[in-house]
Amino acid sequence: MELYLISILLASIFIIPFALKTFSPYVWMDFLYFGDLLRILVTYGARRRRRPLFFVLDRFLEQTVACPDKLFIAFGDERHTYADADRKSNKIARALQSQAGYTSGDTVALFMGNEPTFVFTWLALAKLGSPVALLNYNIRTKSLLHCFNCCKAKVLVAASDLKEAVEDVLPSLIEQGVVVLLMTKHCDTSGIQSFLDKVEEAPDSPLPRSLRSHLSFKSPAVYIYTSGTTGLPKAALVNQNRLLTALAILSSNGVTSKDVMYTNLPLYHTAGFFVGFIGPIETGSTIVLKRKFSASQFWDDCRKYNVTVVQYIGEVMRYLCCTPKRDNDKDHKVRLAIGNGIRAEVWKEFLNRFGNVQIREFYASTEGNIGFLNYPGKMGAVGRVHFLHQKLFPYTLVKYDTERDEPVRDANGLCIKSPKGETGLLVSKITDIAPFEGYAQNKEQTERKKLRDVLKKGDLYFNTGDLMRIDKDNFIYFQDRVGDTFRWKGENVATTEVSDILSFIDCLQEANVYGVQVPGHEGRVGMAAVSLKEDGEFDGSKVYKHVVSYLPSYARPRFIRIQSAVEVTGTFKQMKVKLVAQGFDPGQVQDPLYFLDDCVKSYVPVTAQLYSSILSGSIKL
Repeated sequence: MELYLISILLASIFIIPFALKTFSPYVWMDFLYFGDLLRILVTYGARRRRRPLFFVLDRFLEQTVACPDKLFIAFGDERHTYADADRKSNKIARALQSQAGYTSGDTVALFMGNEPTFVFTWLALAKLGSPVALLNYNIRTKSLLHCFNCCKAKVLVAASDLKEAVEDVLPSLIEQGVVVLLMTKHCDTSGIQSFLDKVEEAPDSPLPRSLRSHLSFKSPAVYIYTSGTTGLPKAALVNQNRLLTALAILSSNGVTSKDVMYTNLPLYHTAGFFVGFIGPIETGSTIVLKRKFSASQFWDDCRKYNVTVVQYIGEVMRYLCCTPKRDNDKDHKVRLAIGNGIRAEVWKEFLNRFGNVQIREFYASTEGNIGFLNYPGKMGAVGRVHFLHQKLFPYTLVKYDTERDEPVRDANGLCIKSPKGETGLLVSKITDIAPFEGYAQNKEQTERKKLRDVLKKGDLYFNTGDLMRIDKDNFIYFQDRVGDTFRWKGENVATTEVSDILSFIDCLQEANVYGVQVPGHEGRVGMAAVSLKEDGEFDGSKVYKHVVSYLPSYARPRFIRIQSAVEVTGTFKQMKVKLVAQGFDPGQVQDPLYFLDDCVKSYVPVTAQLYSSILSGSIKL
C-alpha cells in the first residue's frame, strides 16, 4: 500500500505540470506575475511609510550615492553620469532660486525637446518642489498659450530652438507677468531672458530637503497634456503618488541596472516620460536619449550604444518593419521591447525579421486609473486579466451605443455588462487605491470622464473611452476609441480643436473633423467635412497655408470633403459614422474631395489615380 501511494505521488509530480500546461497554460506565468506584483506592492508600501516622505527624486538621489559614476544619459556624443546629472540639476536649481519672479514651489512650464537639459531641468524643479507642465514642442499660438495658462505656471523655461514659438505668444505672457527663460547665453528679445549663462555661473552645491517639505503624496508632480475627446489639450494632473508608482514600470518587466534603455519617444508624452525616463531611475539603468524617432537610424543606434531595452508605440514597430531589409537585421543586443499599440501581424513580422525580442505590450492612459500588462506575450493582446487585478482595481466592460455615443442602460438606468468575447466600453471604479485626479482648470472635462450608476446606484467609474474585448483565456484586446478623438502618428488628435482652427479660414462656414483608416497605416488620418460660406470659394493654397501655420503635422486634415451643409443629429451633434465609413474614396463620395499635397503646398482634388497611389503607398501620408 505504501509503495502504491509513493507511485501515485511520483506519477502526480510528473503528470501535474503537463496537465497544467495543457488545461491552464498560463498558470505558471500568472504565479510569477503575482510574485512580481506582491514585490512591487511591498516596496511601494515601504516607501509610503518612510519619513520624511519619499518621492521619485529621492530614488534618483539614492542611485547617485550608490553609483555616481554610472552612465545615466547618452545623447549623441555626450555622456552624463548620475553624478553629472545631480550636479547639473543643482546648477539649474540654484540659477532658478536667484531668478526674480520665481519662488520654490511655483509651477513651471517646460517647453523643450528630447535633450539632456530636459532631464536636468526636471530634476532641478523636483529639488525645488515645483510641479512641472510638460509642453508639447509641436504646438503653437492659441494651443500653446492655452496649455501654459491651464496649469497656472509662473515661469516658462524654453529650449533655444523654440524661441520663435515663444515670441508668438510673448505679448500674452508679458501681460500675465510670466518669467520667460530661454536656454541660451544671449537673447536680444525684450521680455525673454537668457538663462544658460546664469546656469553656468551658478554653484552646484546640493539643495536642502526643506525646499520640498511642503509636498505631500497628493501634491502635483507633473502636468501631461492629452487631447481627450474634445476641445483644446487638457492638462492631466499626475500627483507625487502616481509618479512614485511609475518607478515600477521597468523593474516589473525584469529590467535591471545592467540594461541600456533606448528612449526615442517624446519626453513630454506619458510613454516617453514614465517609461523612458522615470523607469530607469528605479533600476539604475542607462538612458540612450534620441531627439526623435528615426526608423533608418534605430538599429544602428541600438548597435552603437549596446541597447538592450527599447520602448515603442504601434507606429514605431510598423515603421521599423517597413525599412529596407539588411543582412544584419538580427545583429543587436535588444532583448526586450515595452510599449503599446502593436498589431498582431506587425508583432509577428517584427519577431521574424529582428529576432527573439520579448514584446511586453501594456495598456494605460495618462489620466486613467486602470492598466493591464500582457506578461505572457500573447500576440495582439494588450493585457491579461485575473481575479487579483479585479479585486485591487475593479473594472468592467459595458455595452456601448456608438451611434448615440453613450453606454447602453437597462430599465433601472444601470449599465449593462458586455458578455465575455463581446466588445464593450472599459470603465474602472474610482477608489482610494485607483483615484482619478482629473484635469487642471477644467472641471467640465473632468466630470465628463466620470460615469455614475454603472453597476449600482451611486457608484462612480472612470470612463476610459476605449472599446475592449476579453477572450475565453482572459486576454484583453483593444478594439477602438469612442468620442471625438483619433490617433495618428502616435499622437491623439482632438477633432474639436482642429475644427476650431479650420473655422478661422475665411471661406469656410463649418467643419466636421474625424479620422479615417488608410490601409497599411496605424490609427486614423485626419479628414474634415466642411461647408463653404455663402458665395465662398475653396482656395486650396490658402487653406493649406492656414493649416500648416496653426496645426502640427499629425493634426492636419489630409483630406477635405466639401458639403453643402455639415450634417447634424436631432440634438445638433455632428454626424460622423457615415462619413468615417465612406472615407476618402472618390468612388463612394460624390462631394468634392481634396488632398493635402506638401509638394505643391496646396489642397488638390482627389482623383481615382491619386486615390490608387495613396492605397498603394506611392504617396506617403
